[in-house]
Amino acid sequence: MKVLFVQHFVTPLLCFVFLTSTAKFIYSATTIKTKLIHRDSIPYQSRIRKYFPKDDVRANLIPNDRDSLLFANLSIGEPPTPQLLVLDTGSILTWAHCIPCIGCDSVTSPIFDPAESSTYDVLSCYSDYCDARIHGSCDSLKQCNYYMGYADNSESMGELATEKFTFVTSTDGLVEVPNVVFGCGREFSGKNEVGGILGLGSANVSLVSKLSFKFSYCIGDIGDPNYRFHHLILGEEAKMEGDATPLEIYQDRYYVTLETIRIREKLLEIDPEIFKLKGPRGAVAIDSGSTAMILPRSVFEALKAEVQRLIGELLPEISSSQDLCYWGRLYQDLQGFPMVTLALANGVELELDIGSMFIKYKDIIFCMAVRISEETGQGTRSIIRLRAQQHYNVGFDILEKKAYFQRTDCELIEY
Repeated sequence: MKVLFVQHFVTPLLCFVFLTSTAKFIYSATTIKTKLIHRDSIPYQSRIRKYFPKDDVRANLIPNDRDSLLFANLSIGEPPTPQLLVLDTGSILTWAHCIPCIGCDSVTSPIFDPAESSTYDVLSCYSDYCDARIHGSCDSLKQCNYYMGYADNSESMGELATEKFTFVTSTDGLVEVPNVVFGCGREFSGKNEVGGILGLGSANVSLVSKLSFKFSYCIGDIGDPNYRFHHLILGEEAKMEGDATPLEIYQDRYYVTLETIRIREKLLEIDPEIFKLKGPRGAVAIDSGSTAMILPRSVFEALKAEVQRLIGELLPEISSSQDLCYWGRLYQDLQGFPMVTLALANGVELELDIGSMFIKYKDIIFCMAVRISEETGQGTRSIIRLRAQQHYNVGFDILEKKAYFQRTDCELIEY
């Protein structure tokens, strides 16, 4: 049965293709342009088989169905070791698993061995980068150790170092960035099969600080394994297109002002004060390192109630205290479901279609792709995560404190 309510979506991982030895070198001090390629695409599968042959146990650890994330297409060191690092605007530190590594048995990309690299250099605990933002501390050798913890309870620990990073460009060449500050992870806890994090926060320890404090990414249909036009641009040539909304930076992370939410023409009844920046809480963050949007309970309940009203009794609801889920086929049964619009400051609008608003679980269950952030006396944090950024080019101009959102097909953007 169809609910008279268009769009499409699935949930596998995205990643960049591994480096190839035949690529042409390109050197640039200001810009990196690189493609994003779906994990289930033929180019990725051929690369992963190259590094993990069939008789290697790790070849069977590649997941078929995970939350959709983006991975940086790069290699570390000299000689280069290919890596899959989660693209994360909510993290300031880039880190990768290193040999030896405790808790890295399930990692599906090659693990970097600093002992084999001629360009690896550990930073001392007296370095300007070894500060409280990375929980920096001194070991017995006066080397800087870092600790990073994440919302999913995963943790990475190791030493802070500098190393050469090599990226695949949009023209299948390579660009080298020397002396990138990163964490060489020696211990990891959590359910994570990827190689680490590409931190794009605004701190001096971030790669963004070496590339003009500008970057942009364009995300298309992350459910289509053959979509070839997702991409990332770091540096001066990043695409600042569409309308700009003020970008607030707090503790090196990115925030925007969310004014209202509407479905079709109906405004949700929301206290606008709940979205104002109040120190570390009560703000609306932009985060590419996770998928489901986070909203305060009162906002979640208002959104949930309107979705329930629109779907009505035409689809059976699955009882849950935290999620809104239905028995049904997402793209067939929600044809015509209206856009959900996030209205940002300065008239900027972020439109969410059904592939951005809902997650499909198996073929006959789907849920609203929104989670609850508990409110406190100081307010609560809201997060616009990756799923809500589909079909958009998103640009960050950190020095000008502007964020740009343009709804587009990434194929149409020249880069």
